[in-house]
Amino acid sequence: MLAEERYSEILRVVNEEHAVTVQELTELLDTSESTIRRDLTTLHKRGELVKVHGGATAVESGYTTKDAALSVRRDLNREVKQKIGKYAATLVQADDFVYLDAGSSVDIMIDYLTQADAVYVTNSIGHAQKLLQKGFRVILIGGELKAITEAIVGADAISGLRKYNFTKGFFGTNGVHPDAGYTTPDIAEAMVKEKAMEQCRECFVLADATKINQISSVTFSAFEDAKLLTIGIADEKYKKYKNVMEVEA
Repeated sequence: MLAEERYSEILRVVNEEHAVTVQELTELLDTSESTIRRDLTTLHKRGELVKVHGGATAVESGYTTKDAALSVRRDLNREVKQKIGKYAATLVQADDFVYLDAGSSVDIMIDYLTQADAVYVTNSIGHAQKLLQKGFRVILIGGELKAITEAIVGADAISGLRKYNFTKGFFGTNGVHPDAGYTTPDIAEAMVKEKAMEQCRECFVLADATKINQISSVTFSAFEDAKLLTIGIADEKYKKYKNVMEVEA
């Protein structure tokens, strides 16, 4: 396959799926990782996609309307997510009653959790399994399972959250913007996130720099209603906000 043919196929996948990993492209195009990485660098320099650690995302106009699969999002910007997740895990203390939102950033945070005296509630089957494997006490809320993000959503999930009073909650997001707040493409997920945040004494949103100044379809929280854990914000306007917590890179 000629280089321009590969470029065309890479852009088709990225624009359709919003995000793709190097491994997926290697298998799809039956070529080496080094070739794919060079192709992504070329397309990034052309401004046709955004190259990130482990893969690429679509060029956005500042708006996102589609979720990438959880398996893809786990691998994108993984090193940055690990640093954010490691710091977030240190915020959990003994006897905390913690809500863990579905999503790749929180999934990575779980790898670093050590506080066995806390109780964890989640709307993610994958999160619940990882927490159980670590020997933690975990409560899984009920409801409808959304395939692409593996999140439990719907009226039953929202109703179940009403009885809980969390000391801390940790959330993922598709977009971060001072005016639009924290946003996600799916209204069902947004409603669960919004309700869970209402039940938390403290809320933390985990987001790498690719989410900054992005706006997705549905707002689930005002920007200053949660503390933002991130790395490497280039936009100076965020420095005036006291809720922005930059983790050391």
